[in-house]
Amino acid sequence: MEKVLFRAPQEGESVEFYVVEQTKINGSDYLLVTEEEDGDCEAFILKEISQEESEEAMYEMVESEEELEYISRIFEEMLEDVDITM
Repeated sequence: MEKVLFRAPQEGESVEFYVVEQTKINGSDYLLVTEEEDGDCEAFILKEISQEESEEAMYEMVESEEELEYISRIFEEMLEDVDITM
């Protein structure tokens, strides 16, 4: 499973996440990530915010309840054996 490094710009802390799935919706790239590789654990949805000319991809955590619900349903459909609860 692929890993990504997420760095919080304000705190400067870094966290590694495992990429469970990715998708593109309405021109935006989204990642479904977890802190653990296997088992039941907390999951997060990241949305790409980087500019086209940027060499590194930049993501932010999706915080909008409406956007989270919508993207969660799409990831649940893509991953038949996954149940995402908020």
